[in-house]
Amino acid sequence: MTTQHHWEAVYQRNDADQVSWFRPHLEMSLEIIQAAAPDRQAAIIDVGGGEATLVDDLLALGYGDITVLDIAESAIQAAKRRLGDAANCVTWRVGDMTRVALPARRYALWHDRAVFHFLVDSNQRAAYVQKLRHSLMPGGHVVMATFGPQGPTRCSGLDVVRYSASQLSEPLGSEFELLSEHLEVHYTPAGRPQQFLYTHFRYSR
Repeated sequence: MTTQHHWEAVYQRNDADQVSWFRPHLEMSLEIIQAAAPDRQAAIIDVGGGEATLVDDLLALGYGDITVLDIAESAIQAAKRRLGDAANCVTWRVGDMTRVALPARRYALWHDRAVFHFLVDSNQRAAYVQKLRHSLMPGGHVVMATFGPQGPTRCSGLDVVRYSASQLSEPLGSEFELLSEHLEVHYTPAGRPQQFLYTHFRYSR
């Protein structure tokens, strides 16, 4: 089974509010995003946005240049149906983050909750970081949430990598300055605790 087929199957057999990473609102992400990108015309990309409600909340806050990228077409279509006519205000992209073509120096803020920790192969991580460097504006911001040091070792049937802030800084490289880090305990719909690490980096180039 390919990575895309795996995630299509995950979304097709689970309702949006039943996947382990579901939250009604991504409060921590929204707090960091608003502080990092107060300009409502700032270009924001939500990597692995899937069916998450971050796009709904960003639209409600007045952000007008939002891209949602996910590997699963079914997740993107579900988000579009949920948003209705408001979906026309969003740019939707389907593709594997490590391979998808992205515009150069386009985004002021890159958001990723629960994608990077699935990249267990160093070549995958390097491809991800290459895309990030290519498409982020100089001085742009990265808001990334991964499983923390005490987080799960597997999720959705796949191995993951757990990170501290210093461990996450290594694959990103010295061009990304760590501005803040926060640990948060997320409770799955089944009530299981998962430790997430939220980090905020600035691209120094």
